[in-house]
Amino acid sequence: EYEDIGGPAMQAWIKDALLSPFEIDSVIIEDEQDLIERTLIDFVDNKNCNLILTTGGTGPTTRDVTPEATHAVCERIFDGFAEQMRNVSLRTVPTAILSRQTAGTRGKSLIINLPGKPDAIGVCLGAVFLAVPKCLELLDDSNIQIDLNFVEQDFS
Repeated sequence: EYEDIGGPAMQAWIKDALLSPFEIDSVIIEDEQDLIERTLIDFVDNKNCNLILTTGGTGPTTRDVTPEATHAVCERIFDGFAEQMRNVSLRTVPTAILSRQTAGTRGKSLIINLPGKPDAIGVCLGAVFLAVPKCLELLDDSNIQIDLNFVEQDFS
């Protein structure tokens, strides 16, 4: 059985970053593109989640298909998220150039693919999270408050 270490790290980071009330709904699924696509669609179209964060599946191996699934279900891709996550990761991890994190929107939801390693998750979220409240405001009029003292830390 797979031990998820990325999910708990991401949830802990989010709990520290968000001041607004929120709910976490998590699921662990296999690295199968069709399953990932169906799960993302379910979280957006049926559960009405406005922010979906995935962990893992962003590397160079053939089983790493989370970015492909995300691209398949998103209407718009935000390359700046991926560029910034890779840029900040490259400061300390030369192999971060192999990462394929991405972000995009489906309907009024923002989907962000994060790496699977806990340390890398914090670095990547720290690099892009200041843009998340504005993005969600533009997508669905959300008013999400973040702890700037936490989010503006240097996570590199």
